[in-house]
Amino acid sequence: MPTLFDPVKAGKLQLPNRIAMAPLTRNRSPEAIPTELTATYYAQRASAGLLISEATAISQQGQGYADVPGLYGSEQLEGWKRVTDAVHEAGGRIVTQLWHVGRISHESLQPDQQAPVAPSAITAKSKTYLIDAETGKGHFAPTSAPRALDPTELPGIVHSFVVAARNAVQTAGFDGVEIHAANGYLLDQFLKTGANQRTDDYGGSIANRARLLLEVTRAVADAIGGERTGIRLSPVTPANDIVDDDPQPLFEHVVRELAKLDLAYMHIIEGATGGPRDLPERPFDYAALQSAYRSAGGQGAWMVNNGYDREAAIDAVARGHADIVAFGKAFISNPDLVHRLHDDLPLAPWDQSTFYGGGAKGYTDYPRYGAK
Repeated sequence: MPTLFDPVKAGKLQLPNRIAMAPLTRNRSPEAIPTELTATYYAQRASAGLLISEATAISQQGQGYADVPGLYGSEQLEGWKRVTDAVHEAGGRIVTQLWHVGRISHESLQPDQQAPVAPSAITAKSKTYLIDAETGKGHFAPTSAPRALDPTELPGIVHSFVVAARNAVQTAGFDGVEIHAANGYLLDQFLKTGANQRTDDYGGSIANRARLLLEVTRAVADAIGGERTGIRLSPVTPANDIVDDDPQPLFEHVVRELAKLDLAYMHIIEGATGGPRDLPERPFDYAALQSAYRSAGGQGAWMVNNGYDREAAIDAVARGHADIVAFGKAFISNPDLVHRLHDDLPLAPWDQSTFYGGGAKGYTDYPRYGAK
């Protein structure tokens, strides 16, 4: 029977334990360029079986928050190369999360201050993070009204994901990528009826709404290898004003199709992102989802996320509910989280006021256990 602290394989990735650091947006990359502080932050956490970088924009159009990193400019790639070098020197493994936010953006962040793009022109009741040009201070603001993508633009979206994936692996030195298809961002918007009211080949039926996600994933897997590609899904989260009328058959279809691509892993957010795993108003059978994937031949590692503590993570691996458990906020304040979980040591609390934007405070200044 495997334990949380045993090695596991995820495609080409040989992981020394089954604890992953989940993607965590920190808004500390001015002009979308990771800094030396970013390298320190990730290297401090390299004992994780797998580090998944903060969500990283595949293009300027894909950016939705100020000071998040990108993968589309040479300086951005050089910044990420410093990060991956530091992580590898510390003995870690790191993949980057490929991000297109779709409608969760603001005109001030878009090329030529255009409207954000979406499957349909439906404004999300959500907010994004901006920085005031005069004061330099960050603040949250409502997202801008989006425009619907024309079908002729969708191959360009797929191409942007592919270019970013190649940049990540071949230039920036990442060990692989995770496609962000969760939390109400672009690929999730196409999946779900609350954001997708198209009447063309990318709307309506389950197969049509899943089309763009599958085109992106196939193209990325073809470009860098399925064994270096993971994907993140969130069947029922309400994050960023997203909802689907009937998520169980939708996501079972998605994972059965993804099973054909020999991906490294599936990363499943259970319940409400950053909230409860059980949502009575949005019931979902995660065991059935995993069964649909395995029955279709999916061999990738099954990663779960959202609200897991030590006891729940150990139990999930022991009973086969998960191969890997991803931890989010606990990794912010506990760079040595693997050690603390293994030895059942107390966890340091996080300072939520430092989550978004700023410098070293609340970022690289959390000590290891026992250190002053």
